[in-house]
Amino acid sequence: MATHEATIRWQHKAGDVFLKGRYSREHIWNFDGGIEVPASPSPSVVPVPYSNPAAVDPEEAFVASIASCHMLTYLYLAGKMGYDILSYSDHAVGVMTKGTNGIPWVSLVTINPKIVYRSNTIPDRNAEQKLHNDAHQQCFIANSVKTDIHIEF
Repeated sequence: MATHEATIRWQHKAGDVFLKGRYSREHIWNFDGGIEVPASPSPSVVPVPYSNPAAVDPEEAFVASIASCHMLTYLYLAGKMGYDILSYSDHAVGVMTKGTNGIPWVSLVTINPKIVYRSNTIPDRNAEQKLHNDAHQQCFIANSVKTDIHIEF
């Protein structure tokens, strides 16, 4: 099977503040294809100036990976079924809750795919529901997490 890699880099930048917790948590994600992504904890977890709201946080990336995997699987399955898709968009939302162990986690991700089909290949509601169910069952990321994933379309 395949392997997937990312390199995460953080560098201490300012004086004698690390042990006092007053340091930037901004860091860089490098992926094997060469892209570099500015990353930071969410400001809801670590306040500014020790986080950067403009950077991607791990929770956002987690939600995006679930939505992206569902989309890619859906597109593949729909194409095999003969449905010609013109566009696919999604506004996915992850919800953090406190676990029974007291540690917050992303307990729910709701994906909201909006799909535009070529007019001569529009599935009925039941066929679209089956495609979403099949995509969810076959999504590599959905099969890798304990988070509940809801699909609203």
